[in-house]
Amino acid sequence: MANTPSNMLPLNTIAPNFTLLNTVTLKNETLLQWKGSKGTLIMFLCNHCPFVIHINPEIVKMAEMYQKKGIQFIAISSNDVINYPQDSPELMKNVALKEKYSFPYLYDETQEVAKAYDAACTPDFFLFNADMRLAYRGQLDDSRPENGIPVTGNDLKNAIDNLLENKAINPLQKPSIGCNIKWK
Repeated sequence: MANTPSNMLPLNTIAPNFTLLNTVTLKNETLLQWKGSKGTLIMFLCNHCPFVIHINPEIVKMAEMYQKKGIQFIAISSNDVINYPQDSPELMKNVALKEKYSFPYLYDETQEVAKAYDAACTPDFFLFNADMRLAYRGQLDDSRPENGIPVTGNDLKNAIDNLLENKAINPLQKPSIGCNIKWK
């Protein structure tokens, strides 16, 4: 398992727009279609990464809780599917259905979206406020596969809660750690 950290895109960056294939509906969809009324969480995930598999149940629970409060979750996979066929759009759909994702799982075939967000790893989290300005980029929590720390989502939950309560989000944020994005 590679331990690749986030690149930590500068806070207050405006979310780059995109149009990507929703692997469940098989329709091209945009960021603006999915934008949340109070905020939007962009997550770079993939099917095979042990770090993502480790946290999938927690992000599903968090999405169910926060979508009701106006925070939209969006998952994107940007991995090279030629060399990593387990991350193909067809298998992304299977994962989305199996894990019961209540959010879109989009395919970034050209990897342009991952580059625009300066995404580096899976999972990589980017929380934007209602104005689509970056408020948090960092880890879900301190849990990693096999480190014995329970998955809580506390770091990301604290950021989302502060965003919803119009409180300042601590600018000192720990990078996410995961598998590197599989570049072409």
